[in-house]
This record gives sequence, C-alpha cells and structure tokens, in this order.
Amino acid sequence: MTLLDGIHGPGDLRGLSAPELDRLAAEIREFLVERVSRTGGHLGPNLGVVELTLALHRVFDSPRDTLVFDTGHQAYVHKLLTGRQDFDRLRHRGGLSGYPSRAESGHDVVENSHASTSLSWADGIAHARALAGEGDRTVVAVIGDGALTGGMAWEALNNIADGSPRRLVVVVNDNGRSYAPTVGGMMRRGVEGIVKELGLSYIGPVDGHDVTGLEIALRGARAAGGPVVVHALTEKGRGYAPAEQDATDRFHAVGRIHPETGLPVVPSRFGWTGVFAEEIVALGRRRPDLVAITAAMREPVGLAPFAAAFPDRILDVGIAEQHALTTAAGMAYAGLHPVVALYATFLNRAFDQVLLDAALHRAGVTIVLDRAGITGDDGPSHHGMWDLALLSLVPGLRLAAPRDGRTLRRALREAVDVADAPTVLRYPKGALPADVPAVAVRDGLDVLAHRDGPDPVLIVAVGAMVPTALAVADALDRGVTVVDPRWVLPVSPALVSLAAEHAEVAVIEDGLRQGGVGSAVALAVRDVPVRAFGLPAEFLAHGSRDEVLAAAGLTAERVAAELRR
Repeated sequence: MTLLDGIHGPGDLRGLSAPELDRLAAEIREFLVERVSRTGGHLGPNLGVVELTLALHRVFDSPRDTLVFDTGHQAYVHKLLTGRQDFDRLRHRGGLSGYPSRAESGHDVVENSHASTSLSWADGIAHARALAGEGDRTVVAVIGDGALTGGMAWEALNNIADGSPRRLVVVVNDNGRSYAPTVGGMMRRGVEGIVKELGLSYIGPVDGHDVTGLEIALRGARAAGGPVVVHALTEKGRGYAPAEQDATDRFHAVGRIHPETGLPVVPSRFGWTGVFAEEIVALGRRRPDLVAITAAMREPVGLAPFAAAFPDRILDVGIAEQHALTTAAGMAYAGLHPVVALYATFLNRAFDQVLLDAALHRAGVTIVLDRAGITGDDGPSHHGMWDLALLSLVPGLRLAAPRDGRTLRRALREAVDVADAPTVLRYPKGALPADVPAVAVRDGLDVLAHRDGPDPVLIVAVGAMVPTALAVADALDRGVTVVDPRWVLPVSPALVSLAAEHAEVAVIEDGLRQGGVGSAVALAVRDVPVRAFGLPAEFLAHGSRDEVLAAAGLTAERVAAELRR
C-alpha cells in the first residue's frame, strides 16, 4: 500500500513527517505520469505544483478555508488530496473533469479554466466572509501558469490593495510559463516590486518544491489576517525527465503518450490547425502588411511557423484577448492587416472589443477561431459553441465556416482581402476530413448534393457539420439539396432565393440553436419554414465530440428522424 492510497482527505496529510511528504510527492508524480499518459490531460502544470499543493492542504483547512486555482488545469494534485483518485476516465464522459468542479467535491469552488479570474473570485469571497463576521476563514487564490498576464488579474490586485481588512492570501505559482515563456514588462519587472508598490504584504520568493519552507511562508501569510502575496518559484514538469528536457512546453497538455518516453501513442493526423499554419505563412510571404497576434498560445493555434518565418510580424499579448482585438484594430487603422488566432471559447472575453473597436470602426481584422463547436474533453468552459450566436449580433462582420482543408485555405485568402470590416474563420478541433467537392456552384453557394423528389428540403450545412448533413440527405425519402454557403454570416441573398424553391429549410450547425446561423436564416427567409438543428443553450459536460453531439441530438439519425415528421 502506498502513502497515496491512505490519503482520503486533507486531514490525512497533517500527521506525515518530512520524509513521508517527500515520498508522497514522488508517488503523486508517478501516479500523474502513469494515469495522464493513458487518458491525456494537463501534465506539466500539475507536476510543478505537487509540493505547493501539499503545503496548502497542510496549512489551510479546506473546504472551510477556500482554495481557488487559476488556471484550474493545475488542480489535479488538489483532486488527489481531496479524495478523488479515480483518474481512469479523466476528461472522458462520466469521469473526472480536467478542472475543479463543484459537482465533484465541496473542496472545489471555481471551474476556472479561463485564466486570470481567481483574484476577483477570491476577493469577492473574502469580502463576503468579512461582512458575515467569519474572521477565522481564509480565502487562498493560487494564480500561475501565465494567468498574471491577464488584465483582469491586475484589476483585482488593484482592489485587493485598497486597505479593507479581509483574510486573503494570493499564492503566485511562478514557473515563468503559460504555453510558452511568460511575456510582458510587468512580469520582467518582478512580482515583488509590483506587489510592494501596491502596498501589499509580500513573502518570498520561496522554493516551490520545499514543503517545509512553503508551510512556514503560508502560515505566516495566514497569521497576517489581511491580504498577503506569497511568491513561490516552481518548475513546470518537475520530476519527469521528458518534460524537464523539453523546451517547447509540449507537456503542458498531452494526448495519450508512452510514459517512458513522452512520445504520442498515436501520432497526430494532419489537422485543421496545421492547414491554417501552412496557409498563413504562404500569405505572409505575399503580403508584407500581414501580421499575426496570439494570446499566449502561439504553438496551439498554429502560429509558431509564422513566428519562425516572420519574427518581427507576430505579437504575443499574453492571456489578454481584449487587448489583442483592440490592438489589432489599431494596427488595421495604421495600414496593416492583423490575423488574431484564438481558441473559439476565449473570444467570449473580447466580444466588446470585436463589436466596438473592430466592427464600429470598420477595421480590416481577421479573427481565426480554432476549436470551434464541441471540443470534447475539456468540458463546458472550452466548448467553442457560443461564437456563432455572439458574432451574429455584430454589424458588418462576415463569418466563414470552412468544411475541409481546401475551403479553409480559400476562406483565409478571401478574409485577409477584406479591408473595411472584421472577418472571422471558425473550424473545429482535430483531424481534417477528406475534401468534399461541390457538385455545382450556384451564385457563390457550394451545392454538395441534389436529388429531385417531392416535398424538397434545403439542408444548409455549416462547416464541420457537412458530413452529418450529407448523411441526413442520404437517409431522407424526399427531394433534397445540400448546400454549404461557406460564408454563413450574414445570410446571402442567393441562399434566400434558393430557399424559395424548397418546401422547407433545415440548418445544421455545431453552435447554439438560439441566435446562431439557423436563427439568422429564419429571419432572412420569410416564406419558407426554417428548422434549426444546433446545440442547446446549456453547459455541456465533457466527453468526446461525437458523444457530446449525440447527447445533444446532433446526429444524422436524429436530424433525419425529425425531418421525416
């Protein structure tokens, strides 16, 4: 029996000796490498916070004391120490979430997979506890892995330093990285100088892999009774040789890997992101005005090759999507054409900037949304399912949803040629499907299938849902036309005209039913009934893309059955 087998809650840690804590830390690292290599997940960040999490749970009394992790992908060790050691289905349907989850444990408060929010959460909880007279309960925010590059964290620090008495400890997990080395002048200047200038108490820097030293620092912070910053220096990937020796941070999040070597079990097939990476470099060679912007995710969104080819034409703003969009509008005003590449879920944080900085000012900015629609294993906060409904509200914005690699390249070329309005491309996570050729082109619309027959239905396929739409057409015993508009917002007059030749229109999309492309088509097509097949306005649990779509009713069988009624 291992020491880890005997840990069922934080109370089980407090009787352990220093040698036993060292042994437990080693067992936790072995557990993480073994289990995460089977399921995939965030490996590097969790290997770096083993001792820090042990010290937190020995000093503070969770859940009476509140621990908030930012970003939440560094909470695997926290899960292990709070009774959740079944990692066999981590990030798989029915298994543990890859982030803190209130549904799993009373020790979890904030899901917090979108960075830089922990300090605001913690400050709000601490204020409430102070007002309730609960002066013996401490709130701890653990912020790191690049989250201090986000502006919201600094807004919160500004207010935490207002002098109001409340029991709040901010632990800075300083590993110098997010997906890549942390950027920005504030981080270069150093945590200590900034914190002290704000008038906050500061303890550190502390060795983040020394449990005893961490406990001394954290007990001092707890005893202070007011806001204190504890600065812990940690090493991402600690204790796992492949991660320690890797300079690209590819162990931040992994798929299934061989634990001995760190190599993928199944090599990645060429995917959507790879096509974008190739095409943006090709366009960059022809267009000296083309620049790229990333929000701390150069490698994941496919901009690393562009950065290598044009190092002076890429800007990494850190975890700051709002700044990314507004600085892009400024670049467009000054004569450049910026391409802002983000995960679709993270665009939510910059909607105001898309609306009032880019669109209002008719800025020629191209936004590329990777991992749009259902992403799967990262769960509700990472599904990129909100973009179509949100962006349908933006006047003048044009949005393309390519169905394959060929149409992605074509859409990107068309997008960067638009100089007087924002353009958006969205595509899903994963491997590319085979190219789907059009059987005809009608007024700019790609017709993918057509069959004469009674009661004809026009199926409008949005991007990655093209294979589903074609399968629906095959399953119907009626006239059918499947069309891919490619540019799905705004609705084209050609689509309205084509709809008038059919008895019914069905729109299939992996965005929200309410407010998405289907809603836009229904508003544009007045004399023909329109049925929207999309996702419900709900927070959908983690699982594979196919599992989540099936649970939402977005399968060819379910859609065809609805259209037969």
